Amino acid sequence: MFTCTPTCTTPSSSPTADGNAVKFVVAVTDYVFPSLEPEQRVLAPLGVELRPGQCRSEEEIIELTQGADAVLNCYAKMPARVIEKLNRCKVIARYGIGVDNVDLVAATRAGIVVTNVPDYCVDEVSDHALALILALARQIVLADAAVREGRWDVVAHAGIQRLRGQTLGLLGFGKIAKALAAKAKPLGMRLLIYDPYVDSEVTSGYGVQVVNLELLLAESDVISIHVPLSAQTRGLIGERELARMKPTAFLINTSRGGIVDEQALAGALAAGRLGGAALDVLSVEPPPLDHPLRKLPNVILTPHLAFYSRESVVELQTKAAEEVARALKGEPPRSPVNPEVLAR
Repeated sequence: MFTCTPTCTTPSSSPTADGNAVKFVVAVTDYVFPSLEPEQRVLAPLGVELRPGQCRSEEEIIELTQGADAVLNCYAKMPARVIEKLNRCKVIARYGIGVDNVDLVAATRAGIVVTNVPDYCVDEVSDHALALILALARQIVLADAAVREGRWDVVAHAGIQRLRGQTLGLLGFGKIAKALAAKAKPLGMRLLIYDPYVDSEVTSGYGVQVVNLELLLAESDVISIHVPLSAQTRGLIGERELARMKPTAFLINTSRGGIVDEQALAGALAAGRLGGAALDVLSVEPPPLDHPLRKLPNVILTPHLAFYSRESVVELQTKAAEEVARALKGEPPRSPVNPEVLAR
């Protein structure tokens, strides 16, 4: 009861492969998964025709989503112009936690509920953030490169300091930051958090100290970013904030690239005003070949893979598809981002 049409093409109204009539069309704007089998398993019983795409432009998305009852979306941007063309769509289900690539105002205006998957990669991202902290602190990448180039020189890494007793500042204290706090605590790190949206009940039991942003910047030896990208957080770490950090401090970002002013970060690192940075996310992905962060030895870059494991990807695909299934059956979604639509 399930068919897939080719990338970015408009399907016919023919029946599914087993002869049953198509009841719903679900467009997939783009995806980075080995297959769409989890979506097929969830949606097949509803008589869904899956319309997969790898769209790179607004025009391709508009063409792909015409007549679709639901949209599954990964990284493709869905601005107001695209959303206004969704004449039958009930739900835009995002593969992921952040929804900054979807115009929520336009979706709400159009009566389309937007969903996310807020709980699928907590272990993966917190593991990745911890791995980046350890890689910077122990100079793993620099040491590996030196050995491969024929240099066996312990003295070259004499600046390494032990993590025990250092301060980890967590910018944001959601699920992933909480998991990272639990993993960093046994290393003997002092934990500071800045999150204006949490109270003492949320932070109790984690052994953390709640501080303002100024104190977190000034006292942290490592700062790890765990806030969503929004109008309030875009450019949150800029030249002024970087100047307030210790010149030996490390900055870790596994959240969203737009939160950090990358030009200011590159300038601080190149001038020795910051110890290092490890980024899994950038404002433009992939970054251009002449991006200044590519050239700096005290920077680690990974290709937006903190979320990834074989298990987390299947969980992500399944949960996103389940949100679509709920919408198509007239049931409320589990994780609506604009719940006001449901009240209409």
